[in-house]
Amino acid sequence: MSTSIDVAIVGAGIGGLTLALSLHDAGIACRVYEAVSEIRPLGVGVNILPHASRVLDGLGLSASLREVAVTTQESAFFNRFGQLVYREPAGEHAGYAWPQFSIHRGDLQGVLLAAVRERLGDDAVLEGHRCTGFSQDDDAVTVSFESPQGEALPPVTARLLIAADGIHSVVRKQCYPSEGAPRYSGVNMWRGSVVLPPFLTGASMVRAGWLSVGKMVIYPIRNNVDARGNQLVNWVAEIEAPRPARRDWNGVGRLEDFFPAFANWRFDWLDVAGMIEATQTILEYPMVDQDPLPRWSFGRVTLLGDAAHPMVPRGSNGAGQAILDAPCLAAQLRDHGLTPAALDAYERIRGKATADVVLMNRKAPPDAILQTVHERSGDKPFASIDDVISAAELAEISNRYKNVAGLNRDTLNATH
Repeated sequence: MSTSIDVAIVGAGIGGLTLALSLHDAGIACRVYEAVSEIRPLGVGVNILPHASRVLDGLGLSASLREVAVTTQESAFFNRFGQLVYREPAGEHAGYAWPQFSIHRGDLQGVLLAAVRERLGDDAVLEGHRCTGFSQDDDAVTVSFESPQGEALPPVTARLLIAADGIHSVVRKQCYPSEGAPRYSGVNMWRGSVVLPPFLTGASMVRAGWLSVGKMVIYPIRNNVDARGNQLVNWVAEIEAPRPARRDWNGVGRLEDFFPAFANWRFDWLDVAGMIEATQTILEYPMVDQDPLPRWSFGRVTLLGDAAHPMVPRGSNGAGQAILDAPCLAAQLRDHGLTPAALDAYERIRGKATADVVLMNRKAPPDAILQTVHERSGDKPFASIDDVISAAELAEISNRYKNVAGLNRDTLNATH
């Protein structure tokens, strides 16, 4: 016997849960179907930039996020010798109307999940439902599911199906059965988190080094994790490599594959090598994306988040762009009804915006500052950064990326 619902959302990740809250606000009934039998706080750190925290604030989640996240104060760039290249305030400290949050992905998902269940009901998220495909006619979509053990579950009939089922999206695969392999950027990344005393401001997001010799991204994601005021610190190591790692967010990495590049990184502001060595679990992932799709929407089915626009995990845009998708889609459904035309309107708006970010991440990512300094300095320590590059040019590089990513402060604040 099938179940009928207005909007079926496949995937209870950040994008799917944000969409459920956005639809609820718009007065549209929905249910979320999640493949795993129990949602647990997996992953490591993510950054929620002001354009995305604006959405979450509009959903009434800012207070809950401040309780579990670190409110980021600055972005700081260093070379691989620990010398400061550039720093700029972040979020509220930079004059945005909304903060930047550095947060454990599991904590963010937990805040969203709790809000969905509180507002939509305990049965709004059904775990243990892995989508295996769909069929549709002019009026409805029928979604097939199986249990984690591979047993067929009753199908669900919905007026619309939204696929927020991530980088290995079953729905995307059905829409594009012959799509090519992911585009490898030539860089692999290793990630971990470890308890440390606060460094720099205690709320700094650090990028250091460069990809050809080893690059790090480091930032705290939980405050006061013990009686000594220590933080949980997230780190990401990135190095150019001839072959991509396995495309699995939970793939386990090996210290010996990347640590030699960072063995001498012991600075007065942080012992980076010691931080890596103290990390118990290290995850490995390739820096890959997919070429922008010609379309996301097929009749009564559309894609959202990583299922629609998988991008290199750089510039804090993976989770952020999924969050931005949600209110846009909800607004089109509110204005145009639960129709294919509403899905097409959503795709026209978000398709171009996300394609621009995917392509910008390839040619001029936010860490282009590090590349410029690495090349101009000949990968050597400098006496003064002014001898390498001017402060004005550094700011221009930073602002160029913000303008493409939807992070122009004045434009964003004008929507407050």
